[in-house]
Amino acid sequence: MLEQNELIRYNRQLIIPNFGEEGQRKLKDSHIIIVGIGGLGCASATYLTAAGVGHITIVDFDTVELSDLNRQILYWEDEIGDRKVVVAQRKLSKLNPSVEITPIFAKITNENVLGIIDRSQVVVDGLDNSATRLVVNSACIKQNIPYIYGGVSRLRGMITTIIPGQTPCLACLLPESVEGLGGLGVLGVTPALIANLQALEVIKLLIGHSPSLAGKLLIFNGDDIKFRVYEIRRNENCPVCSQALHL
Repeated sequence: MLEQNELIRYNRQLIIPNFGEEGQRKLKDSHIIIVGIGGLGCASATYLTAAGVGHITIVDFDTVELSDLNRQILYWEDEIGDRKVVVAQRKLSKLNPSVEITPIFAKITNENVLGIIDRSQVVVDGLDNSATRLVVNSACIKQNIPYIYGGVSRLRGMITTIIPGQTPCLACLLPESVEGLGGLGVLGVTPALIANLQALEVIKLLIGHSPSLAGKLLIFNGDDIKFRVYEIRRNENCPVCSQALHL
């Protein structure tokens, strides 16, 4: 049941057709994990907390740096040197005290990833390198957990929703890890835009609506403010998802 203060807090969501109190209760009973609390993760965590997702685990092993502050909106200058997950947990809890925020200060590896994502309903990508993304992707396929991929560079970004057993996985699109694109720079609004689309996909999944980007790759180009959506197909020889289908 929703408490009276929740009925007030989420009023603008509750009056949305096909959302209502049932949708809000589903959000309240959900547990998601955001891997990486940088430009993408800060924005998705903020709006998913505001929306009332009941339990959010945030994972990062980094500390706040001055160069983060153009895009990582949960951090301020007087927090430089502090652990990101600690700062983020404190501020997200103030934003919505009814949401449980669990911080994990750790670097994701092949050895710990399954334990980190265990018992979550959705994993949200806030990472900045393809090697770790591929580790998370493989674990999500093994655990049958949807994975919302997002990537940004300069004024451009992309997103796809990976549903194990139904859609291509990240390894289909990115067979090998490549160097990150951080050296190309990023305008702060770009990860904010992509992260909020990720958050929308998460909410749809949690309340039982079909995600819009399952089996599709959305590419945003801020140079001309254009969105393009492409159908993507599974690599039948993918070493990750093709093997999982036959287990």
